Amino acid sequence: MKRTYQPNNRKRAKKHGFFARKESNVLKSRRNKGRKNIVVK
Repeated sequence: MKRTYQPNNRKRAKKHGFFARKESNVLKSRRNKGRKNIVVK
């Protein structure tokens, strides 16, 4: 039987990575707030 979580780095990056954040307003709002790190690796 397959386990539930089948990690896939490409899929993860597409959903949660830098470019996904860039397209929403997450980065902009965090920049305006004066965050030290905008994206945590």
